[in-house]
Parts: sequence; structure tokens; C-alpha cells
Amino acid sequence: MRHIITFDVETQHTASEVGGWSNIRDMRLAVAVTYDAADNVYRDYTEQDVAALISTLRGADLVVGYNVLRFDYEVLRAYTDDPLADIRTVDMLQDLYQALGWRPKLDDVAAATLGEAKSADGLQAVSWFRQGKLDQVITYCRHDVEVTWKVYEFGRANGYVKYRDKRWREHKVPVKW
Repeated sequence: MRHIITFDVETQHTASEVGGWSNIRDMRLAVAVTYDAADNVYRDYTEQDVAALISTLRGADLVVGYNVLRFDYEVLRAYTDDPLADIRTVDMLQDLYQALGWRPKLDDVAAATLGEAKSADGLQAVSWFRQGKLDQVITYCRHDVEVTWKVYEFGRANGYVKYRDKRWREHKVPVKW
């Protein structure tokens, strides 16, 4: 198996608190979690561990995530001059957007494809971070990484993932992961 890393980040601030989505770097890292498929190991990172996180991502043959190109990498760019643009990455959201013309939520894709849902949302994670409940943020982020990996694996094995339209009809989207 290639050295594949799946990852997700949670932030300290919301987009509205930093002046909108054009200021993602100002949202600051609260927690990141990686999953190393080759070793079947999850690793947690906090703001002081960003250099180790970037090193882990750089050491992968492939990085897998959901909205990582537009969001997660941009959060990390606040801590490095490395553009991160040359890391071989599968951004499932970008692929689905190209196929569908709109951006489905990971939760919706996971529910239709796997029958699983996320455990919370990013706004709840920010609230937990502020309350000092770092363990809950890590648990939430880890679950997102697990769901992301499962959706990726399903798509890779079957050549499609699923989503539901506004009328709750299920559709398949071809993917080449």
C-alpha cells in the first residue's frame, strides 16, 4: 500500500469572526488529525505541532481530505511559507464539485454512501475549543478523518460515491480515486 495520509483540521475561530472566508489563515489551527493507512494509526496535532503535521503531509505519497485545498491547507499556510501546492492530494470535495457543479457536504456524502454521519460540526468544535474541551475537539476531528477515509476507500473500490438530491433521491457520482 502506498503511504496515504488522510487529514482534517479544526480551527480556533469561525469565518465570521475573522472577516469572512477570504481570511481562512486567520482562523488558526485548534486541532488536526491524520490517519496513516499503511500503519493504521491516528495522530493528533495542536497549534504548536504544525511543523510536525506539515512534515507528515510532505512525507506522504498521497494526502486525502475533503476541502483540503481550499480550507485545510490554507489554515496551515498561516504557519509556513511553504505553499503546500505540490503535495499530491485528492480533495474529494473538489472532485465532486467538478462532477456536480455544486459542493455537497461531507456529512451528506457519507450518509448516502456509507449510512454514517458526522458527529458534530465545525462551529461546535470551535465552541468546545474555547471551553477547553480539547479532547472533544480531537474526538470530533478524528471521526471526520475516519469518515473521510471510508468515503475515499468506498469511492476507490467502487468507482463512485453517492449523494441525495433535494427530493431525497439517491444518485451515484463517478470518481477516479
